[in-house]
Amino acid sequence: MPRLSPAVDDVAGVRTTTPSPWVADVLLALAMTLVLAVVVAADAAGTLGAGAATGHGPGAYLFAAGVGALVLLRRRAPVLMLVATVLAIFAYHLLGHAPIGMALPAVAALYFAAELGRMRWAVGAGTVLIVVGTSIRVTDDDPSAALTVDDLVTNVALVAAAVALGTAVRLTRAARRHTEEVRALTEAERSRAADQRLQHERMRIARDLHDVVGHNLSIVALHTGVATEAVGRDDDAARTALRHVREATSGTLHELRATVRVLRRPLHPTGLPDPETPGAHHRDVLPAATGPAGLAALVEPVRASGVQVSTRVEVPAGSIDATVDAAAYRIVQESLTNVLRHSRARAALVRLSVADGRLRITVSDDGTGAGAPLPAGAGIAGMSERAALLGGTLTAGAGPDGGFRVVAELPTRLEG
Repeated sequence: MPRLSPAVDDVAGVRTTTPSPWVADVLLALAMTLVLAVVVAADAAGTLGAGAATGHGPGAYLFAAGVGALVLLRRRAPVLMLVATVLAIFAYHLLGHAPIGMALPAVAALYFAAELGRMRWAVGAGTVLIVVGTSIRVTDDDPSAALTVDDLVTNVALVAAAVALGTAVRLTRAARRHTEEVRALTEAERSRAADQRLQHERMRIARDLHDVVGHNLSIVALHTGVATEAVGRDDDAARTALRHVREATSGTLHELRATVRVLRRPLHPTGLPDPETPGAHHRDVLPAATGPAGLAALVEPVRASGVQVSTRVEVPAGSIDATVDAAAYRIVQESLTNVLRHSRARAALVRLSVADGRLRITVSDDGTGAGAPLPAGAGIAGMSERAALLGGTLTAGAGPDGGFRVVAELPTRLEG
């Protein structure tokens, strides 16, 4: 028994078997041999024309077997198969065997040559067969071999049909392959876009953690120092400082727990946290507001550390998108953190205003932060990236009246 190649059905998941390529070639060769043998036998019996039986013998069936065997070359050497078939046809007719037409024995060779992209060879061989066959029939003195219009049309039709069918199959296969390639590229691009979105999400979480933890730890450090100095001398001040430490650490732990919940959520097929999962939106994890209530949570600990912070909020309710709101919150938070860490300021001003579709954020102080560059990782780069992602700008440097100033401009509404 011929060995069969195993295959798996993708839909049903059931193991099936498909014939090996060489088995298919053998079956095609046998079929071609049988067809030509039947045609030779029918012509010898006189069904294809009077006087056809002359010249009939074992050589005609040997020709049928030889042309059939050439089919085995169709995969590795289609041009050799075509040339050998054409030469065999010429030899068959020159030896005076029963006439079976010039095009019929070459149909398979023409088809496979065209199917495998050897169009010039297929068209050239078909043309040679038609021209040579017509010339032989026209110059032949045997009345039984006289060329008729039907014979000419039949030969031309067989050649054209074989070449056209082979070409159609090749083009169909190429179109299917191209479709699969496009589908694979589309899937790869979709996966790449999902990876990029996931990376952006991770970067945003990293920036938020930096802002929250850095801000709260700065407050913890300052109030721990106050409490240390006040213990035994001013217990009320020490208790107040410790209360601020407790509130800052509690806020930090809350942010860390919320971030861990984000990272543990199942991923959507897009590569991002599933938007249908409760709390999936980043806005739910990082509640921020640019209004008085939101700023109070940032400003109060800074005031408690000894910096007189003033706020001016000129942002109408509902005038900015939630994403812009959250970004503004983080920019103010990081700016106040820098005031605590680096400026040695006594007073600071936080102002937010909306005009011409832009939210302007200004955080300025009277400290010495502008006298020396901020250390690496102080958060200026993170704030700039956050503003740029929303289509805004951020500048940081010396203020017009001294001190340090951060100015950010963000669009109030995001496109799309």
